[in-house]
Formats: sequence, C-alpha cells, structure tokens
Amino acid sequence: MELLKKRILKDGKVIGDSIIKVDSFLNHQLDIELFNEMGREFKARFSNANINKILTVEASGIAIACIAAQYFKVPVVFAKKHDALNIDEDTFHSEVYSFTKQKSYNIRVSKKYIMPEDTILIIDDFLANGKAASGLVDIVQQAGATVAGVGIVIEKGFQKGREVLRQKGIRIESLAIIESIGEDTITFG
Repeated sequence: MELLKKRILKDGKVIGDSIIKVDSFLNHQLDIELFNEMGREFKARFSNANINKILTVEASGIAIACIAAQYFKVPVVFAKKHDALNIDEDTFHSEVYSFTKQKSYNIRVSKKYIMPEDTILIIDDFLANGKAASGLVDIVQQAGATVAGVGIVIEKGFQKGREVLRQKGIRIESLAIIESIGEDTITFG
C-alpha cells in the first residue's frame, strides 16, 4: 500500500536494528484518514472470505481492527492482556511473548465471543516474530472457529513472523513489508 509506505518513510523513525517507531500516526497518535484507507484495503484483500468477526489483541491493534470492521460490517473482539475483576472466568487463552516489552502475557478471550461457526480475520499493527498473531490463531483454533487470515499493517520481513504463520497454513496480507532497516534507512519488499 503505497500511501502507508510513503507515511512510514516520512514519519517513521528507526531505533536500533529492529524497531520502527511509527507512533505519530499508527500506535500513539492515530491518523484516521490513513486508517480508513487501510481498513478499505483489508476489506478489498479479504472480500471473498465471508468474515463475520475481527480479532485483535489490546491495545495497538484495536484501532485498526475497529476501522476495518466498519468495512466488513462485523464486530471486533479483542484479547485482553491484563487481569481484571470483570473478565469472564471461562476463556480461551494463549501465552504471547512481546518483543517490544520483553515480557510474556497470557491473552484471553471470553468463550461467549468466539463460536465454532465463526470465520475470523485477525488484524494487528505489526508482524515481527509472529508471537501475537500465533497466540490469536491458537485462540481461534481452541474455539473450533476458522481463521480467514491475518491482516498486518507493517510486517518486518527481516524477522520470522511470516514463516511462523505460513507453517501453520495461515494466509497473511501485509499492507507494508519492510525488508531491512539501517541507520536512517528503511527498505520495502
């Protein structure tokens, strides 16, 4: 998606050898016009998949999942990372390691919100090592539902996430794939 690539080049900041900071438009401050275009693009790419729910993980995936859901006209379910008194005890859960935060989370979704008859599109902001997406796939499979695919805003093609998901037989659609980063350089695949 050229619009997204241009925005990454304009406002993205490279940190070290594996982090791209895009908080000015993707995961801290949100550019809603760009999000609308990304939602439209996800709908175009998965138009024949008969999706009836979108699944993401809190927190950065929620905004893009909600915008995309408007185009699919389906609800969004998000996996919770943190314990709370108001979460159902009967949940699907999976352990996910966050590369950015350098810690593991036990993500959970109430069994009330994913059913065996569901066809689910997983959406997230980044694909790096595939841990978050794999955890969400695991939750969908625990429910006996169908994973239509995984929609990613920015994929770090130089990390192993795509291969991890491919080995599970999962369709992946990334709006921008970054093949390499260097000091002040970003190269797309």
